[in-house]
Amino acid sequence: MSLDQYVTLGRSGLRVSRLCLGAMTFGEDLGWGTSVEESQQIIDRYLEIGGNFIDTANFYTRSHSEKIIGDHIGRHPARRDRTVIATKFSGNLYPGDPNGGGSGRKAVINACENSLRRLQTDYIDLYWLHLWDRHTPIEETMAALDDLVRAGKVRYLGVSDTPAWKIAEANLIARFRGWSSFIGLQIEYSLLERTVERELVPMASEFGLGITPWGPLKSGLLSGKYTRANAGQQQGGRGALVDSVLNEATYALIDELELIARAHNSSVSSVALAWLLARPAVTSIIIGARRISQFEENVRAVDVNLTADEIAHLDALTAPTFGFPQYMLDMAPGIINGGTTVNGESAPISEYVMPAGARPY
Repeated sequence: MSLDQYVTLGRSGLRVSRLCLGAMTFGEDLGWGTSVEESQQIIDRYLEIGGNFIDTANFYTRSHSEKIIGDHIGRHPARRDRTVIATKFSGNLYPGDPNGGGSGRKAVINACENSLRRLQTDYIDLYWLHLWDRHTPIEETMAALDDLVRAGKVRYLGVSDTPAWKIAEANLIARFRGWSSFIGLQIEYSLLERTVERELVPMASEFGLGITPWGPLKSGLLSGKYTRANAGQQQGGRGALVDSVLNEATYALIDELELIARAHNSSVSSVALAWLLARPAVTSIIIGARRISQFEENVRAVDVNLTADEIAHLDALTAPTFGFPQYMLDMAPGIINGGTTVNGESAPISEYVMPAGARPY
């Protein structure tokens, strides 16, 4: 079990571990989460096995998450320089202040300065736009972020939870104006959440954004905790969300994950994470853990090598159904290629195509 195999994030030279340590639960300020001591233990174990990528946000556990990372890593130069620290802006920590959050220049710069102070570092390796702010022109946000990069306070930029068309607009504006652009995309993605494959995943591949999925176990549904045998007996931390998704289709998926896990002498969660690691454009999966035992369980995913048949079987079980324009695009090869094979893609000739040798009217 080791995380010392690294990949570059998107179209950049930033090397990161295939599993990213998510720090959303660090701190018990909201009445749940991980104690300072255990948070530090999880960080130490992650670094010990070769991990180098830690993700947090300015408002996780009311900023305590950033403070824990700053105390344990930021103030130690040698450890800090070897770690890729990612944090996010957008969340408003100041009730009554309309500029306390969002993506306007004032909010972005203030959020960055405050995160640097809590993280006890001179620079942020990867700075994420956490949530799209529809009230701020995207060119204002990108200009402010480029200023932070030029000032040396931020190294790389990423974007989270934003429509594909807005991300494409932002990166094109940045490219045309010579500004720093987004290299990473953070989205919810799992065997139970694949709607992102319609627009966001293809967009990331086209623009060279490395995907770092959050929620890879769908709020614990794919952790192995929920099975047919204990249906109705397990209480999750997000009861309403879990109950709405825990249906026959989900149990059928969990059954198959259990079979594959036994074949690999592994666990349901490891197989679910291994499937996600094999998805196109996925660079590094964000794994959260409230307990070090959960961390140890999840990190075993890097040792699971699924066969092509196992991946295809899981794909088929959870394949999402998309509406327009996807059904038209599925017909496109038959219409466009005229019965030939192009880049390995072939399809029957469409009924609308003229028979060989015939001429259009």
